[in-house]
Amino acid sequence: MEFKPIKAKKIYEEIVEQIKGMIARGELNPGDKLLPERELAERMQVGRSAVREAYRALEAIGIIEIRPGEGTFVRKLGNKPMTDIMSLAVMTGKDTLFELLELRKIIETEAAALAAARRTEEDLKAIKSCLDQMKLDIESGNLGDLSDIKFHYAIADAAHNSLLTRLMNSITETMKKEMKTIRGHLYLTPGTPQRLYQQHELIYEAIYNGNQQTARTSMFTHLSGAEQRLKEIITGQKLLTKV
Repeated sequence: MEFKPIKAKKIYEEIVEQIKGMIARGELNPGDKLLPERELAERMQVGRSAVREAYRALEAIGIIEIRPGEGTFVRKLGNKPMTDIMSLAVMTGKDTLFELLELRKIIETEAAALAAARRTEEDLKAIKSCLDQMKLDIESGNLGDLSDIKFHYAIADAAHNSLLTRLMNSITETMKKEMKTIRGHLYLTPGTPQRLYQQHELIYEAIYNGNQQTARTSMFTHLSGAEQRLKEIITGQKLLTKV
């Protein structure tokens, strides 16, 4: 374990970042025991209270677990749901949120194509119901965020692949946690809810008509546009914090 001396105002945050970085790079693995507070404080040339605060912060976000009488360990994920694994990856990775968006594009474009080929009448009703609810939500000023998520779930279900459905659940749950505030900004942008609705409508029509390529292309266009807008929002927020 190679730790660096701390030279920052918020010392515990620097400790947190170093430990998260070591996990992301594979230098620390699930189940590994971390150094005791006193020893880590000496290694990093900081006060023991800063290490204690860092450990508590890491425990609060689920990255480590503190076992009284045993020590502090990187949380094991072997028997955890896929959602937990995805969430941990986002928390410890530098640009993993954007990698998650890329993964969503890869998965959902093919999910739409499969849905176009395999959808049943019940599937079409479920997808259309979500689309109709989205329209009602937007018209009533409720943005349509929840019905948007349900729409994508319904398409994954229409692909009739149980593993795809489980993976979609993991991705969507993680996205909901990590992007709650950002999605709010996205839907509050004038004209965005209506534009997103139109994109969803095109996806539904392609699936309804059984056109796999159009379904694939429409989904890719929709997700790519949303991804670009989210990047602009995140960049804008970072710039504001520096002003």
